[in-house]
Amino acid sequence: MPAPQIGIVYGSTDGHTAAIAARLKEMLDDLNPLAADGVELLDVAEYHLDALLDFDCIVLGVPTWNTGQLQRDWEAVLEDFAELDLSGRRVAIFGLGDQAAYPDTFADAMIFLADQARACGATLVGAWPTDGYTFHRSWAVEAGQFVGLVLDEHNQAELTEPRLQRWAAILQKEFCP
Repeated sequence: MPAPQIGIVYGSTDGHTAAIAARLKEMLDDLNPLAADGVELLDVAEYHLDALLDFDCIVLGVPTWNTGQLQRDWEAVLEDFAELDLSGRRVAIFGLGDQAAYPDTFADAMIFLADQARACGATLVGAWPTDGYTFHRSWAVEAGQFVGLVLDEHNQAELTEPRLQRWAAILQKEFCP
């Protein structure tokens, strides 16, 4: 059975989310050496969202801005996202947030993508525990877990690499059941 085609689609304003997406691509490529084309990396500002239809498994990356706002490149395409049929595809989400400055809206932007992916028929995978974070509220928490990996480059940058490694291993299992 061939390895699934994996695409990482991200929005990035200050470069942090782009750097995380690139690092995750490297990790997933290392875990999927038999994948013919490797993992593809796409900036949502530069590609039409219908490119998502080329992949069996999709990772969406989004930072949360200000008080829970969706990053501007994702905001610009959210209506187009609603038109996609992602039935049969597995979608994982990672998000960046600042738990110290925004403890009441920590990583909220992730829920916009999670809700839209589910509404388009995708199966959401890659839930992540809330342990190890200090925040008051987050829309990205469902059933006691984040809907995907949350990273805080402002306050916990030293935890990014081990969290990414652990999440990449989880995705490998959930993308290739």
